[in-house]
Amino acid sequence: MASKHEAFWQHSSFALVGNSASKGFPTLTYQALRKQGKKVFPVDPSVAEIEGDATYPDLKALPETVAAAVLEVPNEETAEWVGRAADAGIERIWIHMNRDTPQALALAEERGLEVHKGTCAVMYVTPDPTYHSIHKWINKLMGAY
Repeated sequence: MASKHEAFWQHSSFALVGNSASKGFPTLTYQALRKQGKKVFPVDPSVAEIEGDATYPDLKALPETVAAAVLEVPNEETAEWVGRAADAGIERIWIHMNRDTPQALALAEERGLEVHKGTCAVMYVTPDPTYHSIHKWINKLMGAY
């Protein structure tokens, strides 16, 4: 049976939100989800394209509602993007490790969002051995996977 974190990645469509102007876009997660055949939309208001794909400036600009969003933005932007996800009808969000803030978590709870936090997305979406595999092994050992 899949853990709560593993189940998050079983959805068919995702928005990946980044801000390349101040922190790198989550390209490893983006690439891995595309490789798995998922429908993935890059959302980054600071650049016109990611990996050759046109970006969207906001979640409301997406051509369809996605099942989940991954937020890997600077901490000072996390709460704002949590609100934007809720406004766009996205009910499930993954806040990349060390990007959650008390304000973002309170807003997510207030808006009724399912939140995944405290861990790195890459260890769930990349099947090939990487240094993220070490995180996966440790989290499995600790029962946090």
